[in-house]
Amino acid sequence: MSLELADVAIPDSQLAREITEFVRDTESPLLFNHSSRVYYFGALAGLKRGLKFDRELLYAGAMFHDVGLMPTHSSAHERFEVDGANAAREFLRARGIAQQDIDLVWTSIALHTTPGIPQHMHPVIALVTAGVEMDVLGLTYHEYSHMERDAVVHAHPRTPHFKEDIIQTFYDGIKHKPDTTFGNVKADVIADKDPHFHAGNFCSVIRRSAWGA
Repeated sequence: MSLELADVAIPDSQLAREITEFVRDTESPLLFNHSSRVYYFGALAGLKRGLKFDRELLYAGAMFHDVGLMPTHSSAHERFEVDGANAAREFLRARGIAQQDIDLVWTSIALHTTPGIPQHMHPVIALVTAGVEMDVLGLTYHEYSHMERDAVVHAHPRTPHFKEDIIQTFYDGIKHKPDTTFGNVKADVIADKDPHFHAGNFCSVIRRSAWGA
């Protein structure tokens, strides 16, 4: 364990070990390493912001946040974020975790691609999104030291072509239900990969509604 990550080490608990085993067996190595980096970047952000948070719950949210992209946990009509949140809820409920804690993890996963809202919510919710935004978008890249960034990536390496690999992985996980991306950043992923995709239009939906003028 690098010194830079010692303060945000993955909890040494039975639950954390079971989460690791489940996600490692469920996701591709690319997503497993990405989700692990999301935990570390999220936890480091929590320390930098002076937030109090439960590392075990943050780990659950970070590790399950992309499980909904996997065929084994992908529904026909729900957003992939909801599929992942539901998988986490089922996993945690089976292990006797308190409902209020399950609800925090569920919400952290369900909202992780909804910018501008999670940051104002409970630290577990805010920090899952913070970790995702750092690892995928680099929005807070300069808030982390060179040593911190290197330590996280050394522990859980990025693929040589991570940017294109992760976009392709997102697309593969949602291409069978493009309508679930309406009003969400994943509509950009579909549009990037499918030249025939037409994103939903909020104004058109209003005009087609059953209400009168």
